[in-house]
Amino acid sequence: MSTSGDSLHIDIPVKLAQVKAVFSIGALVFEGDLPASIFHMQLIENDASDWKAKADIVAIFHTNAGHATLHDAAYNADRNIATGNPYKQLIADLQKRGLGIELCGATAKVHHWGNADLLAGIRVNTDAMARTIQLVQEGFVKVSE
Repeated sequence: MSTSGDSLHIDIPVKLAQVKAVFSIGALVFEGDLPASIFHMQLIENDASDWKAKADIVAIFHTNAGHATLHDAAYNADRNIATGNPYKQLIADLQKRGLGIELCGATAKVHHWGNADLLAGIRVNTDAMARTIQLVQEGFVKVSE
């Protein structure tokens, strides 16, 4: 927290008419207790909403972050705990805001997860790398998290 009492001046204000972003989330890195990727998706979606920009944002969970897409029972079994998926409400909120949430099919296969193990609305792609390449070729900007 600043002790200077000065406000922040934005030198380079950004306002976009369109946002096309794909978040490649291979591991959860945290801002405090919040996964940074989720914080960043909330931030850019809030920006797009403020700008009244057309937004198409996709999050692809893979590798060491795939478990964030599991429902409580599958999450507990995968993580050897009994607390349930702590990210389910955050993911549901992103989905309500219109973000596409996907799970890498290769990650799911390695972990023996089926569609029935996933939170509602999670879509499974062939694999994270192929899907990311597809979206980049369609004009999405890749954000690595």
